[in-house]
Amino acid sequence: MDRTSGGRQLTGDSRPAGAGDSSELVSRSRELEDVSFGAIVEADDACRIQWATPAGLEVVGRGIAARFAASGPERFDEIRTQAAAAFDGLDHVGPEVARPRAFGGFSFHDGHEPESPWDGFEAASFVVPQVLVTRSDDGTWLTTIAQRADEATRCLEDWHERLADLPAMRPSGSGPGVRSTGRTTAPEAWQRQVEAALERIANGDLTKVVLAQALSVELGGPVDVPATLERLRRQYPNCYRFLIGRDVGGTFFGAPPERLVSKRGDRVETEALAGSVPRGETPEEDDEYVERMVESEKFQREHGLVVEAIRDQLEPLARELAIDEQTIRRLATIQHLQTPISAMLERDGHVLDLVEALHPTPAVGGVPPRAALETIRETESFDRGWYAAPIGWFDAAGDGEFAVGIRSGLAADETVTLFAGNGIVADSDPSEEWEEVQLKFRPILDELR
Repeated sequence: MDRTSGGRQLTGDSRPAGAGDSSELVSRSRELEDVSFGAIVEADDACRIQWATPAGLEVVGRGIAARFAASGPERFDEIRTQAAAAFDGLDHVGPEVARPRAFGGFSFHDGHEPESPWDGFEAASFVVPQVLVTRSDDGTWLTTIAQRADEATRCLEDWHERLADLPAMRPSGSGPGVRSTGRTTAPEAWQRQVEAALERIANGDLTKVVLAQALSVELGGPVDVPATLERLRRQYPNCYRFLIGRDVGGTFFGAPPERLVSKRGDRVETEALAGSVPRGETPEEDDEYVERMVESEKFQREHGLVVEAIRDQLEPLARELAIDEQTIRRLATIQHLQTPISAMLERDGHVLDLVEALHPTPAVGGVPPRAALETIRETESFDRGWYAAPIGWFDAAGDGEFAVGIRSGLAADETVTLFAGNGIVADSDPSEEWEEVQLKFRPILDELR
């Protein structure tokens, strides 16, 4: 596919808007016949995004109409400030579902530096794509974003012609095959890490901490990330799916089951997802695993810590807060305890206010948060980067939706680095925790084989 439009490279910045840039964004939309989303984002040398929710919204984007980046403890405020300047005076002609959105995320630690293997992934980074294709119950829409109306219209017509030549379906094929795997954490090292965490818990310094591992996977050939996401969609239709590819560095992608937060107006939805067991070979085995989890004091304590933390983080912002009954989230290879949580905000704000308040939840960090983060920094032997961090989008109104970047991997050339972790509480057994972490590598690893 030709990557130029209106004389500009889609892999370039196209006058990215941000802090100090007073140019206004203009967007134009038109309806499309169905088109393969994977074909739109298949080139790996362009800035590209893909986002899909369990509720059915799917978006792909290419190029850069505006870019926001920040680092350090004030990164949430800095992104909000840059976005406000870029979105101020936005002129959008088209349906609401096809409106411009900023896609991206944050690193787990605010002191993250975009170094190998996380080249191109700052501590906070978002892009308003120059070209968006959005699919929902309202149809499929093409949107182009520029700084002038004539430029947006010209780009819209150009891309409409190009997309008409693409197939409506793109084969997802099979995985490239796995040559070898290498762990950042050997079983003996994991044993020591968990025992050290348990000692801190016994001393009263911690109540819970989530320790993670990375798995380096050498492949039999280059990985087709959009095709991998399509195979994950078939296996995990009730999960989010995301792809974030920068014009430099690798591609971060995943199929996380956990929503961090969604905001529309003053309505907020989130959830606690913590405690997990495998799926069984039969429905009866499934139920046996679930019964063990529901009746386990360890699992209920771990899950309860997450529910309590989310409640404490949301209460100062909410006029109403509702915690629903605990349920079971069943996925293809794993089952989780899940508690839906909703709130009505005291006053309208920005979804990033909520993201900042909730990250990291005890499901990926620990309790108390500061001590847990210190333990993670001192214990883990790899850079989490964007793993277990907020991934999602926001719009000009401050509405948006974020998932937790778990069940994820970073693809570069013929290597994919996978990430997985597990919560450590007072009665955790290192061997059992090891087995549970390996189970969480499976969703993506199975699709690479």
